[in-house]
Amino acid sequence: MDVKVGIIMGSDSDLPVMQAAAEVLKSLGIAFELTVVSAHRTPMRMVEYATKARERGLKVIIAGAGGAAHLPGMVASLTPLPVIGVPIKSSNSIDGWDSVLSILQMPNGIPVATVALNAAKNAGILAASIIGSFDEHIGDQVAVYKKKLEEEVLVKVENLKKQGWENKFD
Repeated sequence: MDVKVGIIMGSDSDLPVMQAAAEVLKSLGIAFELTVVSAHRTPMRMVEYATKARERGLKVIIAGAGGAAHLPGMVASLTPLPVIGVPIKSSNSIDGWDSVLSILQMPNGIPVATVALNAAKNAGILAASIIGSFDEHIGDQVAVYKKKLEEEVLVKVENLKKQGWENKFD
């Protein structure tokens, strides 16, 4: 199976957050690779990764970073592929806003799709949706995943009714 998604992070300390992207991609049958690429400590590795990603067959890159969080934006500046940024609340951050804003506030011309703080699972789902827009099998997998989410919520609605909670909607 050809690797379609690259999952990169600034440090292995980001792995507990970023593994959620890997898990959702795996559950949807999408091949991925996962590695550490630091914008600040290994800038040449970052340049090589970003500039060769498309020719290696990647379709989407998910880049997680904390603190100054330059990795997603720098990678996006070097590749024509869509980049999804995952802001990570790092140990040197008060509340994670530094990461969110560093990824979210990209200049015009260098877009980075940005998910919520520590929301690598959403990044995985978004990557799958992007690939599903041109790969029918993956698109079907994403549709099944979303249908399952709907079913889970409807079970919760019924459970609330059984517990006696009333509402006018149902």
